Amino acid sequence: MLSLLTLNLQAAAVPRAGRILDWLAARDDHTIVLTETSNGPGTAYLLDRCHEAGLLVAYRPSPDGDRGCALISRVPATLRSELTDRISLPGRAVAVTLDTDPPVTLLGIYVPSSDRAPAKVAKKKAFLSSTIEAVAEIPAHERRRLVLTGDYNVIHRGHTPTYPAFQAFEYAFLDQLADLGLTDVHQHLHPGDQVHSWYGRGGNGYRFDYFHTGDAVTVAAVSYRHLEDPRTTGLSDHDAIAFTMATAAPRLLPTTDLTSAARTLF
Repeated sequence: MLSLLTLNLQAAAVPRAGRILDWLAARDDHTIVLTETSNGPGTAYLLDRCHEAGLLVAYRPSPDGDRGCALISRVPATLRSELTDRISLPGRAVAVTLDTDPPVTLLGIYVPSSDRAPAKVAKKKAFLSSTIEAVAEIPAHERRRLVLTGDYNVIHRGHTPTYPAFQAFEYAFLDQLADLGLTDVHQHLHPGDQVHSWYGRGGNGYRFDYFHTGDAVTVAAVSYRHLEDPRTTGLSDHDAIAFTMATAAPRLLPTTDLTSAARTLF
């Protein structure tokens, strides 16, 4: 089995980053995509501890201080910066090819949020369209074994409840992924089941966090779960999403105990 996880860090400061690291250390995920990273000390602390423990860490801080996306892995992997260089905000995307049999390419993204402000809409629209272009340029044989995940900050057309604030280009993003042969794993394994991964101040639920897979990965999908613990215990304002697929047992990097590394903070 290959186990993948995505979690929004909500730009954690150092104390909360230590708690998140402890939570991650108690799990056995092979590879984790972290969204809403920051250039601050909390993200640095978490990623530095992972690196010191021997995990692979892929991260490119945004030069303008924007929020971003990072990846940590117990599985050896090849960095694929040529995939994210094509995206309008490359600090919000990370890509690797995992050393699995057969290889799996993993692309993590953190899509900008927006309201009606023209600059924010333009920023989000450019990011979504450039992500589609980047995925479309991946050769078809590799796209069959692609996993796209992260916080997309969009909802699907049939989302319950409906939210009229979302615009046509936001709904189109998920349609375009489907046109490129990528399947929403939740809808594949749990058809018709509406889930939410983030809740607004008024308690309204939104499904913002996703896994999409090429057909060779989709047929190997075993489980897809929303994990509420990070949200209900105050580690994040999002659920974590865990995805497992059937594959040969991956080779693991030699690592030390992350839990011990986390506790050195206190």
